[in-house]
Amino acid sequence: MYPAGSALVFKSRSPRATQALGQRMGELALPGDLLLLIGELGAGKTCFVQGLARGLGIVDNISSPTFVLLREYKGRLPLYHIDLYRLERLREVADLGFDDYFYGAGVSVIEWANRALELLPKEHLLLELTIISARQRRLSLAPEGKRYADLVSQLRDLSIPGIDKYDCREV
Repeated sequence: MYPAGSALVFKSRSPRATQALGQRMGELALPGDLLLLIGELGAGKTCFVQGLARGLGIVDNISSPTFVLLREYKGRLPLYHIDLYRLERLREVADLGFDDYFYGAGVSVIEWANRALELLPKEHLLLELTIISARQRRLSLAPEGKRYADLVSQLRDLSIPGIDKYDCREV
């Protein structure tokens, strides 16, 4: 899957800290980046995307695109915010033609990506968000490909208030 030691786990102690981590990832984002988010309802996926958008210089209000499937925002790089929650069959995802976004000039982030992992590009950063308590979340980052291993390496060196960091071997 990924080289030993390349995965990273964060514990966020508040929604604001989750947004701060997302913001830092937005600041490091490059054209064509693909972030796949998985986690139950209320795990903080949209909260993370709000911070990501801020890091991309987007000032719009960010909400989950559950009913429209895709929202596009303009910033330093375009943000393509995709939500697969309402889709039930893989065929539906394949028919939507999101490939142009995945390989475009912006950053694609997909909530509920677990509904279509086998159809999505092999190189990506998978973020699994897990509820620990009412305010705390665990964010596990698993890079697939050199670009995402490099991104995780950059995040490994960061200090963000409200965020605790663990190498995958420590968890």
